[in-house]
Amino acid sequence: MNVDAIALNFNPTTLFILNLVLGFVMFGVALDMTIDDFKSIKDRPRSFLIGMACQFFILPVATLLLVLWLQPAPSVGLGMILVASCPGGNISNFFTYLGKGNTALSVSMSAVSTAAAMFMTPFNFGFWGSMVPGADAILAEISVTFWQMAQTIFILMLIPLVIGMFIRHRFTPLANKLVGPMKTFSMIFFLVFVALALAGNWENFMDSISIVFFAVLLMNAFAILLGYFSASAFRLPESDRRAVALEVGIQNSGLGLILIFNFFGGLGGMAIIAGWWGIWHIITGYAMGYIWSRIEPDQDTIGHFPDGSLQT
Repeated sequence: MNVDAIALNFNPTTLFILNLVLGFVMFGVALDMTIDDFKSIKDRPRSFLIGMACQFFILPVATLLLVLWLQPAPSVGLGMILVASCPGGNISNFFTYLGKGNTALSVSMSAVSTAAAMFMTPFNFGFWGSMVPGADAILAEISVTFWQMAQTIFILMLIPLVIGMFIRHRFTPLANKLVGPMKTFSMIFFLVFVALALAGNWENFMDSISIVFFAVLLMNAFAILLGYFSASAFRLPESDRRAVALEVGIQNSGLGLILIFNFFGGLGGMAIIAGWWGIWHIITGYAMGYIWSRIEPDQDTIGHFPDGSLQT
């Protein structure tokens, strides 16, 4: 099967609703965020910087090397690069909490990477994506600029983020009442909507899943290991290692799908990579969270290394 020739079809109305749903999900997440969530950046700057470096610099490069090794169809390679260029997914915060990691660090990384995605996602995709073998023909047919992609991310993610945090700050009692139902119903609505939308493309999706399964498995495993062992190499506390590993290993595949449908016409290999990633990283996130939940981290919650020295 020529996966590059497949296009998952979404009509303009469906795309418009899907865009609104992503903004709605982001707004629901932001209702539970405050300025204090950024405090971990000041408390543990090294942990934060290592996590961000893995997220936006090392992971895209490593993904390109994986693409060059696997030699998948060009659209699959582009999908892998796009997913690697997306910010961390907010569900990583839950998995970090489940796995007894540093949840404050995870939340800080998610918030900052979401804000930075306006620039870093289009930059990384444009730069590293251009090096995917055979992608020139696809990119030549699709005219998308850095600023077009940045504008879309700004509208769909940053505006809802700012509005949600503003309501949380100025109308805290209202936000407290809304945050639980909003997060629950927005995520359910998003998952149901994507499932129904994919139903019309189910045959193409099932015919192609075997092509991307191994690529996603390797990429996700490497991302988690990259985060954990990079943090270990710098002797970060165990709770920080878990947070960085899950933050780097779980990407906002919902944003990836939105960008694929808006700018790449639902290009088969890209869409299937992003769609399957959204399923697979939930499986691995739960698995890692469950395993770590049964293993107590070192007593490092005040910012000390396992040997007792103070982290700076």
